[in-house]
Amino acid sequence: MRKTLIALSALLLASPAACAPAFQGEPPLALERTIPLHGVKGRIDHMAVDIAHHKVFVAELGNGSIEALDWLTGRSLGRITGLKSPQGLAYLPARNELVVASGDDGTVRFYQADDLTPVGLIAVGGDADNLRVDAAGRVVVGYGEGALGVIDPASRTLVGSTPLPTHPEGFRLLGDSALVNLPDARQVARVDLIAGRVTATWPAEHRWNFPMALSADGRRFAIVYRWPSRLQLRDAATGAVGQERETCGDANDVFFDDARERVYVICGGGAIDVVDTGATTGSTPGQDSRWRADGPLRAGMGPPAGRRAGSRW
Repeated sequence: MRKTLIALSALLLASPAACAPAFQGEPPLALERTIPLHGVKGRIDHMAVDIAHHKVFVAELGNGSIEALDWLTGRSLGRITGLKSPQGLAYLPARNELVVASGDDGTVRFYQADDLTPVGLIAVGGDADNLRVDAAGRVVVGYGEGALGVIDPASRTLVGSTPLPTHPEGFRLLGDSALVNLPDARQVARVDLIAGRVTATWPAEHRWNFPMALSADGRRFAIVYRWPSRLQLRDAATGAVGQERETCGDANDVFFDDARERVYVICGGGAIDVVDTGATTGSTPGQDSRWRADGPLRAGMGPPAGRRAGSRW
C-alpha cells in the first residue's frame, strides 16, 4: 500500500536580522517532522491550520478524504472520507469549523474541527477549488467556469458572486477586493467583491500562473508560473512587475515571510525555493536556496518528469 508523507519544516533562525540578507552557508529551513498519511492513495492538495490547537488539516484529493493531524506528535486525529476530489480548505477560528471545497461535486462543506462532525454544506457549482477567509469571517471560494463566491458561514448561503472569464486559481483577499490568477485567460485580475465585478486585469507574461501570495502590508503580491518556472513580485495597486526570477518546477503554493524578507515557493518537483527578496533593487531578487528534506538542492528547474507543467494536480 502506498504511503504518503508530509514534511513539516521550520525556520532555522528565529531572528529576521540573523538571516538577512544572506543565508551564511546554513540551510534556511530545518526539517522538524515527517508525518506519514497511512492508507492514502493519490496526491494531496491544499492544507489548513488551527494554530491554537496545533492541528493541520490535509486535503487528500486522490483518496477522497481529509485528515486532521497533530503536528507536535504526528498523530492522526481523524479522517473524513467519501468526498469527491477535496481541494480547498479553510479553518474558521471564531466558529472552530473546517471548510472543505470539493471539485467533482461543487460543494463547500462545513465540519466541527474538534471531531470532524458535518454541520452543513452549500453547492456552488463544479470545480469548487481555493478557499480564503475575509476579515469579517466570510468564506470566499473560486469555482466553476469562472466565479468567486462569498459565503456566510453562519447561514451557509451564497451572499455574493463575481463572474470571471475563466476558472480562478490562486487568489488573495485585500480588503473588499481580491487579486486572482486566471491562467486560462493569461491574466491576473483585481475584483471588487462588494460590487461583484472585475475592476482591472493585467497580462500574465508566461503560462499557468497558479499560486499567489500577498505581503503582510498588502503592497506586493507574488505569482508563480509553471511554464516556464518563474516567480514574479508585483505591485498590488498597479499590477506592475517589480522582480522576476527562475524558480523550481510545478509550483503549487507560494508564501511571503515579510519579517525575513523572503518568499517560499513550494513545488511539486520535490523542492522548496527560499528566495531573498530584500537584498537587491534590480529585476532579480537576492540570494536564494533550493531546499529539500535531504538538504539544499540547486539543480533541475523544470517540471518533474512525466508531469505537464500546467496540469491541475
